[in-house]
Amino acid sequence: MSRCTVTLVALASLTGCSLFQTRAVRLQRAQAEVVASRRYVDETFGFEVKRPSGAWDLTQTDSVTEDGIAIPIILKHRASGAQVVLQVAPAVATPTQYAERITRGLARQAGFETSDLRPLPLSDSAVGFDFSLEGQMDGKVAVREGGPGNIFMLMATWPRGVAATVPQNVDAIFESLQPVPTRIVAR
Repeated sequence: MSRCTVTLVALASLTGCSLFQTRAVRLQRAQAEVVASRRYVDETFGFEVKRPSGAWDLTQTDSVTEDGIAIPIILKHRASGAQVVLQVAPAVATPTQYAERITRGLARQAGFETSDLRPLPLSDSAVGFDFSLEGQMDGKVAVREGGPGNIFMLMATWPRGVAATVPQNVDAIFESLQPVPTRIVAR
């Protein structure tokens, strides 16, 4: 084999490797963009949350309850109708106190059954419980500290009998919720 042929073969190998690496890098970037598009950051309320898959739609809202509790986002699973609602409340009570209030409120509603409060591994102060409505709907609640001055409350519901991946996705959403630094807004 001539020196020129060896050089061309080596150059072709390097070019092929280079093209493969370029394709691999492009694929990694594309995958990172897909993951990044599932990530939602709200600097106003100081949180980050991730959708577990493209089957979940995230809707921003400007809703605020009479009690001053903001509802910045709702995540909905298109196929099953499951949803996760994030509420951000002022930290005028502990996560446990908020969760107790929610449990009492649901227990007063006809057809609701709730489990006992239990600590959750989402944070040091996170607590939650499961609930059901007349055997037709299941759900869960998690309450944890948010950013400075805030408490995060996640409430999820799904029809009974959905695929096991739906409650697993709900757990993934709950686990992904993290406080982030809030943006300082000039007044």
